[in-house]
Amino acid sequence: MTSESTRSQTSKTAFSMEDFAKALEEYDYEFSQGQVVRGKVHSYEMEGVYVDIGGKSLAYVPGGEVSVAPVEDWSEVLPLQEELEFLIIREQNAEGQITLSRRQLEINKIWDQLAQVQDSGKSLQVQVTGVNKGGVTIDWQGLRGFIPRSHLNQRGNLESLIGQSLTVSILEADRDRSKLVFSQREATRAASFSMLEVGQLVEGTVSNIRPFGVFVELEGITGLLHIKQVSQNMVESLTDMFEVGQSIKAIVIDLDEGTNRVSLSTKVLENYPGEMVHKMADVMESAEARSERARAKMI
Repeated sequence: MTSESTRSQTSKTAFSMEDFAKALEEYDYEFSQGQVVRGKVHSYEMEGVYVDIGGKSLAYVPGGEVSVAPVEDWSEVLPLQEELEFLIIREQNAEGQITLSRRQLEINKIWDQLAQVQDSGKSLQVQVTGVNKGGVTIDWQGLRGFIPRSHLNQRGNLESLIGQSLTVSILEADRDRSKLVFSQREATRAASFSMLEVGQLVEGTVSNIRPFGVFVELEGITGLLHIKQVSQNMVESLTDMFEVGQSIKAIVIDLDEGTNRVSLSTKVLENYPGEMVHKMADVMESAEARSERARAKMI
């Protein structure tokens, strides 16, 4: 009785162990495409790197998936026996081999950094790599981007920009479409805006004249001198007073950070109503001294 009971228990135990081993073999960790796994660098070959991720066979990292940056020696970025994270980009083939990528993981992290920069509104440095009809191509940490010609400070001879580092702001960052568009002008405008303060005397050039006001090109940003801010007296015609290309000094009276809008005034520089209309040259000549008084009143 005891002998039969022992044989029965042994049979059940043996079956259970075999069944467990078979289940483990069939399960094989269920590796799937898009999964991030940890693996230990096992060995190198001419075209790539083998990594042990605990599967039936060694996983493989093709040379083009080793890193975002060009690599001549695999050991520089994937040292032997180093345990690192990898992204599965292709599930196992007929031989049970899984294809991995380190490059795709790096790209994902770079896009995460870009999202943080975009949310903060900060600018960044990119390197110009080429020129096309629409503008210039750039590189940022291995990602390829584009700056439209209209968003460059320099519109002509774009070839001279190749190899240069530019300060830019992000216009569009679409991870799903791998689309990255920057603006040098926006970054310059933001930097210039940050240097301004209400009550500051600025000097610029008239770039456009409209019925409602005069646009003044400052250093990297455009300000508006509204017709009601030209003089304490009513101004009949702005074109009778100003011309495009004319140099002008004015006081900053408002800054809209959301739109980077700069509002200017010359009437606060007047010693008496109508002085800008009749003796603008006098106002401009002593603008620095007048600005101290105007600033004191504003503060």
